[in-house]
Amino acid sequence: MLLGVDVGGTFTDAVAYDGSELFTAKVATTPGDEADGVMRAVAAALQAAGADATGVTRFAHGMTVGTNALLEERGARTALVTTEGFEDVLEVGRQARPSLYRLCASKPEPLVAAGDRIGARQRTGPEGIVEQLADSEPGRIASLLDAEGVEAVAVCLLFSYLDPDHERRIATAIRNRLPDLHVSVSHEVLPRFREYERTSTTVIDAYLSPLLGRYLGRLASDADAAGLPAPEIMRSSGGSAPWEEAARQGAWSVLSGPAGGAVGAGLLARLSADGNAVGLDMGGTSCDVCVVEDGRVRLTESRTVGGRVIQLPMVDVHTVGAGGGSIGWRDHGGALRTGPRSAGADPGPACYGRGGTEPTVTDANLLLGRLAPGSTLAGGVELDRDAAAAAVRALAAELELGELETAEGIIRLANQEMAGALRVVTVERGVDPRDFALLPFGGAGPMHAADLAAELGMKRILCPRSGGVLSALGLLASARRRDTARTVMLGPDEITAERIAREVEELSATTAAGLDGATTEVTFELRYRGQSFELAIPGRPEQDPAELLEAFATEHERRYGFRDDDAAVELVAIALSLSEPAPDPRPRAAGSGGLERGSRRVRFSGEWCETEVLRGEPAGGASVEGPAIMELPETTLVLPPGATAAVDEHGTVAVEL
Repeated sequence: MLLGVDVGGTFTDAVAYDGSELFTAKVATTPGDEADGVMRAVAAALQAAGADATGVTRFAHGMTVGTNALLEERGARTALVTTEGFEDVLEVGRQARPSLYRLCASKPEPLVAAGDRIGARQRTGPEGIVEQLADSEPGRIASLLDAEGVEAVAVCLLFSYLDPDHERRIATAIRNRLPDLHVSVSHEVLPRFREYERTSTTVIDAYLSPLLGRYLGRLASDADAAGLPAPEIMRSSGGSAPWEEAARQGAWSVLSGPAGGAVGAGLLARLSADGNAVGLDMGGTSCDVCVVEDGRVRLTESRTVGGRVIQLPMVDVHTVGAGGGSIGWRDHGGALRTGPRSAGADPGPACYGRGGTEPTVTDANLLLGRLAPGSTLAGGVELDRDAAAAAVRALAAELELGELETAEGIIRLANQEMAGALRVVTVERGVDPRDFALLPFGGAGPMHAADLAAELGMKRILCPRSGGVLSALGLLASARRRDTARTVMLGPDEITAERIAREVEELSATTAAGLDGATTEVTFELRYRGQSFELAIPGRPEQDPAELLEAFATEHERRYGFRDDDAAVELVAIALSLSEPAPDPRPRAAGSGGLERGSRRVRFSGEWCETEVLRGEPAGGASVEGPAIMELPETTLVLPPGATAAVDEHGTVAVEL
């Protein structure tokens, strides 16, 4: 039995897979004590499967603990040890401005206070040691940290990716004197050039690791008490790691939750389509979008979370504050707005009947007939239409609009926010969304999928049978994986087969420990001399240089429209990924068409329409014509007039618009 549990902002989802059948559960997330919600979801999923914990062979977990702590600045008090004179690198940052014309836009405060930054008296340059680290210096730094009383420390010295000796000596002194202090060292976290990005990543690693260590330690203890295996944690790269390893490396799990959904989208795109899809994960609090090409989720080597740079391999997911709990409100100019503020899990949308009074996207969907009054959502939430109407009516009065106009406006604005996110990962990356299927999941995604697909000119939608818990299913399909990279900065005369093989072998030797039967993927980052950034080119451990250079020129021409065969090419960095064979869960459609049929009035494009409603899990081969509402076990799929849908052998509903 494989078990996956994903913690979201509103619900905690669990999936159990016995080799042929999927069993799912959804419970409310327990903010402040997420482990409690995880164990309740586990118990519910195992009860649905008629199994107990002793039959579980793998327990995979995805979370938003690190993400939330970073966004809300709730991490550990952290110190920074860096080369003397460079203590302010986090504040200096880069000169790039995300909003070019907002001259007074503020940046997030550094995670390390000015008084907690320590300058080490040493200096390494690109050619080697400039100022030697004195024997007494590591002890001096350790004593200063002892006096400060910090919980974690990041050690990041200039050019330590070339020569880590000084960093190693300082870290050893700190660990010997302060064994309970978490220490993140840049040559262990990110042995790459670009000082600001390396420092930012190492500081985030130190800032999050103590918090994750406490949470994962508690979860592992609860799992052990329940008879479950030790949890494996989803990393931002789409691979998993043992919980002890994840707890020591906090920066690697910042996108743990969204990564599970991206892996699940890749699995369903391979099983039910040609492997090309745009994933849309709309939950209660936010919406995550990603691109799947040939069954593989696109990765990125760097991204910004909460205004802070993390330069580590991550699934290329873009997040916006649009979810079922996103609140509709009136701005200072009198215009209707939706999100990013969310009603979350507590109190939740007004229609949940838990004390919420502000109108949300879920309340609007209920008033427009997309959700049924009096019905029960996954997780046992009963919908109260009167409470939803009261909340929307209050906002409508402020806006001097009708109740239905306001509800439709809330939905339209949320859709525009999500459409913008879809354009970021497709059009802005040179991908034509019309060539891809839209794969919506999360509790709310399939309700909005048809509107979004029409907005982007997409003709096909793939709605998984387990769409409401696809992130948890993706956890089951994740491989145990480890990533690393190294800046090598090789000029044209140094890019030889022997040098490449030696660098890859050295990287592999430091990364492969504990991985059995792992496959190796190598990525080479190259640029024309004089360029500021690199292109990532997939390759092999024993790579022919001529083939590599030709692949770079071809990709450069595809991406930017030109190639320069006379220009010198530099090999800047080599990235390595080692992964064990991954499980291959294959959902199956229901064996019989046990659907309940009914009808109700649903509002499409400003007009009420009598609409067929199907409740339950459709059998493989079933077909439906719009307008229709398919109330699936964990989500609701809305089919507009003119749409047709068919269910494949995996239970995926394929919609043609």
